Amino acid sequence: MATIRHVLFDADGVLQQIRGGFYTAAEALLGDHARAVLDTASDRERPLLGSDEDFLPVLAQVLREQGLDVAASDLYAAVWQNTEPSASSFDLVRRLRAAGYGVHLGTNQVRRRAEYLRAVLGYDELFDVSLYSCDLGVAKPDPGFFEKAATRIGAEPAEILFVDDHPANVEGARSTGMAAVHWCLDEGHAVLVDRLAEHGVRPAD
Repeated sequence: MATIRHVLFDADGVLQQIRGGFYTAAEALLGDHARAVLDTASDRERPLLGSDEDFLPVLAQVLREQGLDVAASDLYAAVWQNTEPSASSFDLVRRLRAAGYGVHLGTNQVRRRAEYLRAVLGYDELFDVSLYSCDLGVAKPDPGFFEKAATRIGAEPAEILFVDDHPANVEGARSTGMAAVHWCLDEGHAVLVDRLAEHGVRPAD
């Protein structure tokens, strides 16, 4: 088994979450329509994840279809930019770097939100390599995402451990030879540390 030298982190559900929850964050603007609007918008967002196309006009169209007089920019700010980073996840990233690992970001994001993560949350400063689906031209769980990620990191897939909260993405990573663990914020960071240790990955104290 190859020695793990790099850890690749997903963003949503692993490093950050929507304050109050995805649907709850929209209820003040959308009321009982929150779930229908967000589910439809999320479905239509998926094809944009590997492109430069702007998500805001798509969101505006969904609102029009629902007959809602709500500005897409207001809803986008209330949900997709209402992001709360996890201090414990950030601390773990720093501890892994202190232990000598390369630490990287691997996330599905449309261009607008990728720029938000860069400019507002400072992810490019936190990670050695930041890998956004809109930059790679392919989104998880497509194996192409992980193949391109390994190339940009400059390592063999077997030297990389991937952490994600979606089982399909974990399986996509494993299909390319990466080690991968399924974990989400609700499980607590002690659980993640144990799962990393199963692959010989140990953060500094």
